[in-house]
Amino acid sequence: MSAFITFEGPDGSGKSTICNLVYDELIKNNIKTIRTREPGGTRISEKIRDIILDKDLKEMDMRTEALLYSASRAQHTYEKIIPALEEGVTVLCERYVLSSLAYQGHARGQKLEDIKAINDFATGGKKPDIVFIFRTNNSTLTRKDQACYDRLECEGDDFHKKVRDYYNNLEKEENYYFIDVNQTIEEVFGECMKILKERKIL
Repeated sequence: MSAFITFEGPDGSGKSTICNLVYDELIKNNIKTIRTREPGGTRISEKIRDIILDKDLKEMDMRTEALLYSASRAQHTYEKIIPALEEGVTVLCERYVLSSLAYQGHARGQKLEDIKAINDFATGGKKPDIVFIFRTNNSTLTRKDQACYDRLECEGDDFHKKVRDYYNNLEKEENYYFIDVNQTIEEVFGECMKILKERKIL
């Protein structure tokens, strides 16, 4: 049985590392799996990503940013995610709709209902089966060693604190699994694997 599994959390919370470890474990157990990311994941989505994250485009309006993310997500969902799931392949995805709510909604100060609406349209209401939400109160989270590689990483500490607060204050939903990342990588990975076994993904 295929599953759509996403990894959410602030920059520097270990999403990529854990996603890669989970991918390796699923492959080792002969579970057909692909890993992907947002923004990006397809040729068109990656081109949109380049525009979104171009740190020279400082004049980008927050509405433009939100719409570009949802456009990238639409292409990714219909070209890659849904076809893979229909073929019985499990999809691991770094970021999905929750990231837009955290970054373009809460951190940018836009109405969450507006961000939800454009993403519902973009994805046709597609929801992950499992959402790993990485939480931390660490105000010194390493965002790629605090380097400013793209437009969002160049945002100040206040912006990233708002993102962190959004994830930390999310209320539980059926497919949400909150993971405290103030632990070792091995412990975080172990929690994720325990959940996947409970959900019979493994």
